[in-house]
Amino acid sequence: MTIQASTAPENRHLPVPPVTVTEQLATLSLQAGRPLLIADADEVLFYFMRGLERFLEGRGLYFDWQSYALYGNIRHRHDGSPMPAEELHPLLQGFFAEATELLEPVDGAAAALAELAKDVQVVVLSNVPLAARAARERALARHGMAFPLIANHGVKGPAVAALMRMAAAPAVFIDDIPHNHTSVAQTAPKVHRVHFIADPRLAALLGPAPDCHHRAGSWEEIRDHVAALLR
Repeated sequence: MTIQASTAPENRHLPVPPVTVTEQLATLSLQAGRPLLIADADEVLFYFMRGLERFLEGRGLYFDWQSYALYGNIRHRHDGSPMPAEELHPLLQGFFAEATELLEPVDGAAAALAELAKDVQVVVLSNVPLAARAARERALARHGMAFPLIANHGVKGPAVAALMRMAAAPAVFIDDIPHNHTSVAQTAPKVHRVHFIADPRLAALLGPAPDCHHRAGSWEEIRDHVAALLR
């Protein structure tokens, strides 16, 4: 006998996982007045490009390293032609579904966050697809970074502004994407913005984000920079 989950009595009152950014933020328990560190995940806590390259190799594709963009740089190995834009989104969804839990942690990230977490509260703000949110949480926990995760979508300024209101304290934002720094600068200008790109090949393609306060080259540098801000 098969009972549909939607009508089974024992399933009627199961909690619904938070879906929107607002719903996810509502689940956080931040300590008012304690400094806040908001960190991106891909190319900040995990080596996104290393994992993507392995994923592409198995599909007859490669990354061309001509610019800091996915569209136009993901090419077919047999003729060098770029992947059409309409095929890029499903490819990336497949990548996140398959590889999110397998991405390598960035050197020094866990140790630096563990040290900083003595004085700050940490939130991971990642544009990981909702379907891969649980996999990212497992990866964070496995690599010693079991901090609260918000699966954002779009630019990050609104979420950062909401987090800062919740913490009511000084905040630091760490991200690899320049337009996220611009978004935060516009919506939460008091947040200190650190631009960090973990993969040196990717970092070489881009200068400091125009709206960052500091461009860092390692998590050791981030740790010392944030510690100096706290002092």
